Amino acid sequence: QVRERLKKQVAEMKEKFPGFRPGLAILQVGNRDDSNIYINMKLKAAAEIGISANHIKLPNTATEVEVLKCIASLNGDPAVHGFIVQLPLDSDKPINTEKITNAVAPEKDVDGLSSINAGKLSRGDLGDCFIPCTPKGCMELIRQTGIQVAGKRAVVVGRSKIVGAPMHDLLLWNHATVTTCHSKTSTLAEEVAKADILVVAAGKAEMVKGEWIKPGAIVIDCGINHVPDSTKASGKRVVGDVAYNTAKEKASYITPVPGGVGPMTVAMLMQSTVESAQRFLERFQPGKWNIRYNQLTLKMPVPSDIEISRSCIPKPIDQVAEEVGLLPDEVELYGQTKAKVHLSVLRRLQDQPDGKYVVVTGITPTPLGEGKSTTTAGLVQALGAHLHQNVFACVRQPSQGPTFGIKGGAAGGGYSQVIPMEEFNLHLTGDIHAITAANNLVAAAVDARIYHELTQSDQALYNRLVPAVSGVRKFSDIQIRRLQKLGINKTDPAALTKEEINVFVRLDIDPATITWQRVLDTNDRFLRRITIGQSPTEKGFSRTAQFDITVASEIMAVLALADGLDDMRTRLGRMVVGSSKRGEPVTADDLGVTGALAVLMKDAVKPNLMQTLEGTPVFVHAGPFANIAHGNSSVLADKIALKLVGKNGFVVTEAGFGADIGMEKFFNIKCRYSGLRPHVVVLVATVRALKMHGGGPAVTAGVPLPKEYTEENLQLLAKGCSNLSKQIQNARIFGVPVVVAVNAFKTDTKAELALVVQLAKEAGAFDAVECTHWAEGGKGAVALAQAVQRASEAPSNFKFLYNVELPVTDKIRLIAQQIYGASDIELFPEAQEKVTLYTKQGFGNLPICMAKTHLSLSHDPEQKGAPTGFILPIRDVRASVGAGFLYPLVGTVS
Repeated sequence: QVRERLKKQVAEMKEKFPGFRPGLAILQVGNRDDSNIYINMKLKAAAEIGISANHIKLPNTATEVEVLKCIASLNGDPAVHGFIVQLPLDSDKPINTEKITNAVAPEKDVDGLSSINAGKLSRGDLGDCFIPCTPKGCMELIRQTGIQVAGKRAVVVGRSKIVGAPMHDLLLWNHATVTTCHSKTSTLAEEVAKADILVVAAGKAEMVKGEWIKPGAIVIDCGINHVPDSTKASGKRVVGDVAYNTAKEKASYITPVPGGVGPMTVAMLMQSTVESAQRFLERFQPGKWNIRYNQLTLKMPVPSDIEISRSCIPKPIDQVAEEVGLLPDEVELYGQTKAKVHLSVLRRLQDQPDGKYVVVTGITPTPLGEGKSTTTAGLVQALGAHLHQNVFACVRQPSQGPTFGIKGGAAGGGYSQVIPMEEFNLHLTGDIHAITAANNLVAAAVDARIYHELTQSDQALYNRLVPAVSGVRKFSDIQIRRLQKLGINKTDPAALTKEEINVFVRLDIDPATITWQRVLDTNDRFLRRITIGQSPTEKGFSRTAQFDITVASEIMAVLALADGLDDMRTRLGRMVVGSSKRGEPVTADDLGVTGALAVLMKDAVKPNLMQTLEGTPVFVHAGPFANIAHGNSSVLADKIALKLVGKNGFVVTEAGFGADIGMEKFFNIKCRYSGLRPHVVVLVATVRALKMHGGGPAVTAGVPLPKEYTEENLQLLAKGCSNLSKQIQNARIFGVPVVVAVNAFKTDTKAELALVVQLAKEAGAFDAVECTHWAEGGKGAVALAQAVQRASEAPSNFKFLYNVELPVTDKIRLIAQQIYGASDIELFPEAQEKVTLYTKQGFGNLPICMAKTHLSLSHDPEQKGAPTGFILPIRDVRASVGAGFLYPLVGTVS
């Protein structure tokens, strides 16, 4: 009956949570025959019920430290819900059994042997502990007799920690009057005779005589003893602690030995495992959050960003992780306010539905920016802290270049920020430094390879690349891949001919074609053009090179677009660093550095967890530039967040620059690779930017705004809304509803804000909302959040702008004409040569990532509004093959 009930419960659990299965681990030390029999019974019962049971067997040479290490691993395994240590421990090393049983996590201790579970049982906390399986089975057998336990006199014979003591507590808290007897009890027969319920676990064959038993008593015999019996082949038979033949004449119910308590004990182990799995699901049910939000204390005038950030005490990041359903072993803490999240969470939640996907973008901005990051933070604070929706923000990590420059950080601003601001804007968890190290390793490998090929013979190079270790040469996996690429199907280094050795060892890189530069996460203008190789040890090999900023590295774009560690490694391997003198692409795999790059990036691939001022969760991960790269945070962060928020939750991510750049790349590149489909576009607009597009004077960072921007001017504003209309149109081309967030400044008038809302709706926006989240936090974005909720329920017929199989020139033309408003494109000779080269090399079917000024829809930053009829000049085309796109350089962008 119990097993059938458990089987049904497990089936219901699996149906409700696809991919989930209760897990039981049995740890055995040694190889005792009796332990093997008991374990096989448990494994068989688990399989019958549908529990995933894992038998871990350590040798009898295992030390206490090794056993504890194994226990720690099982404690942290989210697939293990019940965990028992099979006793006795059969080891020839001294092991403290009490220490071992107490090492099992109480929430997984389905044997109920830990001091914590024993303590809770003794206090009567029966709903918050695990009860040892034998007493629990005894209690089930007693209940099945139909007797009313409350008020009855119960006697327990035996006081062991496994049966007697917990049986006493269990009967007591079920309201029986309980007496515990043992081998030293002088009046044992008299006490037994008083028992309405008798439980015997003394470990002594037929110790309790039948004549002692009260007529009609319930007798539960837990004993397993062997006594001599010449009639048996083994020469012995199994008996209990009660003289069965005489006792059954007086008892109304008595359990046989064997076949009584034993099977029920196993059934109770299964029941406790199922209960543990149910508690696990209750605590970590996907999409079921129990989150505490921070209350803001708003001040007027609004203090500086750093003052606000430091005035708020963030929640411990492990608390944030637990609130959103992350398991302890899925989180790596970096101090109190930031953590990395393991990619294993995607496997755990792979069968869970995704939440709703929202991208925040903007109109063509002024050099001051229009508040996309602030709006992203304000929107998630509103959805979470005020509308009580599960919501995650996914944002880019800022570069130290802009952070220490005029632009500043990227944590948002006012009362809509990611905190702590300093941690966010500076080193965070070191991802950018890892990219710097990986990028410069590739750069060093390129120049070192050229140098060695210039100064050594084929055989000397071969000896360096495939050295003999203990007299044996062996190709590495990456070298086997290079041989296969060259059409050489050999695995024995001694089998290569001289000609094959020549093509294997010589990449023959043409220095003039090298596109891979060194990087540094600092704006250092004096490194923009340098000469390398001037040391005498380089024997005259020098060339002109340059430093880029780290976030411009292709490795950053690879990190942002990778779908996992393996995918990242593959993308790293196919990064092209230049061409050979034969015109063939040379990759990181050809250089043999792919494995080293993956090792350097193994931690960087994990998203970083932080929080907003109001305590909503944030993933900060990757920060590719939005011109020469796609300008979006990582695919992995979005995917994990979409699983964590649950079906009705929201993930809000941000695309860099205006909608013509960051949003277009979000759709055509990021969504193409991730397979994710957006539900809503939030388009951020400001009155000052729209006035600039209407013909207002230039806006310069660090210079006070002209009066046109601080005084009401509806005519200038209405004219500038042409840019807003075009960007709304751009979003709708992709079939996604658009909500316009009008980010209000204190100098904006009510009439100006109302005009923008009106014109946005007329241009096709699903809704347009005035927002004051900078000054009021989430409260100031509640109307925006409600509009996003409504828009997420509207039909979204998402589609890409182009088919990647189109010729490169056609894809560029489609973007120029449909997104920018150009009449046509003009490819400079160098650009045309590159299109021909990349098509020949097999890269023509990659998506397009336009490197264009963000200050205009056109290539000319001085052209504001929504210009049309212009010819878009394509000066050059470059390839980020590892990341997976071609990037045309438009106009003067470098």
